[in-house]
Amino acid sequence: MDNAIARLRLIRTPSIGPVSYRQLVRRFGSAAAAIDAIPDLARAGGGPPPVVPPAAVAEREQALLARTGARHLFLDDPDYPPLLAQADNAPVVLTVRGDIALATRTPVAMVGARNASAAACRFARQLAQSLAERGASVVSGLARGIDTAAHQGAMPATIAVIAGGIDTLYPPENDELQQRIAAEGLLIAEMPPGTQARARHFPHRNRIIAALSLGTVVVEAAPRSGSLITARLAGEAGREVMAVPGHPSDPRAQGCNMLIRDGATLVQNADDVLEQLRPIDERAAVRSPAAGWGAPPPEDATDADRRTIERLLGPVPVAVDELVRQSGCAPAVVQMVLLELELAARLERHAGGRVSLC
Repeated sequence: MDNAIARLRLIRTPSIGPVSYRQLVRRFGSAAAAIDAIPDLARAGGGPPPVVPPAAVAEREQALLARTGARHLFLDDPDYPPLLAQADNAPVVLTVRGDIALATRTPVAMVGARNASAAACRFARQLAQSLAERGASVVSGLARGIDTAAHQGAMPATIAVIAGGIDTLYPPENDELQQRIAAEGLLIAEMPPGTQARARHFPHRNRIIAALSLGTVVVEAAPRSGSLITARLAGEAGREVMAVPGHPSDPRAQGCNMLIRDGATLVQNADDVLEQLRPIDERAAVRSPAAGWGAPPPEDATDADRRTIERLLGPVPVAVDELVRQSGCAPAVVQMVLLELELAARLERHAGGRVSLC
């Protein structure tokens, strides 16, 4: 229990995300030891230390989850979704309600337009039902339109990843559906309980949907939409990207047609989807590009190292690998300097392993 409280306090600390959390724990051995080291690290980074929530805050969060029937699921727990755990930015802690075993039952993401056509919603519902009947689970974001149809069709073999806290409801019209998924399927949230869904939370939710699934199917989407962001994240994670073609005159089909033009697999039924997800040879274990290579834990840096690395940083995001090459410092030293700057609120992390000064 004490370890769980310390881990919650650490991950709920401002300016500490999944990457910096893991680096801190690897460097200092435990969340409690990392919390003790934060003030010195932030001072070395040139800024005030972030305020670590007291133990009472973490205890209240645990009690609130217990009342709602949810629980915390930490990255090193044995039932943490294995596909999601491969991602470099996998959430350190999730809150879940329902059957966690669904996350290992050939998970397939289905996403699409909120203002989807009636025909697309009907197709999504039928496709999700067919996938569930063939032993898959369907992952989506509980939004209006395609997401709602996919959850309804796959019930109870469906996983909903929501943008807010697990005890919040969004959109309001899906109140009953969300409660049913929590009771019969699986409901997942990354944000702390009580967090209302905001626009900035949806990209974080999308990355979980993409990483949690073997492949992502886009049913109907505009050229600029969250569904295409999810598809891009799936591709970057080494997962299959599939799209259902639409009529060229329908703006809601343009995103899917663009994906197919750019290399996504055209699918028309559940057999097409499952064919893409089956390995060519069951004996071949293909490593996901998202799986980390186990970089060494951060090491203490000298003042000269800090000056060298800070000179290479600026407002334009740069890859960490490039900092290692140009600085001549060991990767573990570069990671430590970046961690110090992040704890001092002077560094921002971006997708693709890039960083920039705030």
